[in-house]
Amino acid sequence: MPRAIISPSVLASDFGQLTAECKRMIKGGAEWLHMDVMDGHFVPNITMGAPILSCVHKGVPGIFMDCHMMVAKPEQWVDDIADAGGSLYCFHIEATSDPVSLISTIHKRNMKAGVAISPDTPSTAITDEIANAADMLLVMTVYPGRGGQKFIERCVPKVAELRARFPEKDIEVDGGVGPKTIGVCADAGCNVIVAGTAIFGSENPTEVIQRLKDTVNAAQAQSG
Repeated sequence: MPRAIISPSVLASDFGQLTAECKRMIKGGAEWLHMDVMDGHFVPNITMGAPILSCVHKGVPGIFMDCHMMVAKPEQWVDDIADAGGSLYCFHIEATSDPVSLISTIHKRNMKAGVAISPDTPSTAITDEIANAADMLLVMTVYPGRGGQKFIERCVPKVAELRARFPEKDIEVDGGVGPKTIGVCADAGCNVIVAGTAIFGSENPTEVIQRLKDTVNAAQAQSG
């Protein structure tokens, strides 16, 4: 089973102090930073794009930017995100007709490739061919487009289905995840945890990050 990784979602951060917020999370034990890129087309919200990622990359040396591309044409932004210092490019399967070619394009730019599914998309949409080509699979536990939504528990079985098919793959959950909802996610087999409000809104983010990681490790030890 792949190791536990915590990826705080900067959507919940103070955008006016973005680099400082990222440094604060890394100091608190976060390995990745989850960057929500929204284009106003695939989702109704607009957040950040390559220019902001580029500034963060310069301001936070060595940062692993886990870029969640909630965009209508994911093929269009691969070069921009790579040039901005993106480490992982995670696109939505609902937004492309040729995911395998897109994964190849992402890899050519030396980024890891992730494939995301929204709450109404079944896990079977991720075929063996797609999953084997990708580095990470993302199961959304809220509808993409807004931070601070309530966790949708009916999405959790999709994590278990994907973990059963791909025991060594990084599987990420994103949406409404925090100390109260991490247990079911960890038990289902996810190892990469995106949490926004639960971490950034906490008085002690270091403690929350550690608790999320400990819960994943405990679930893995039990299942192993």
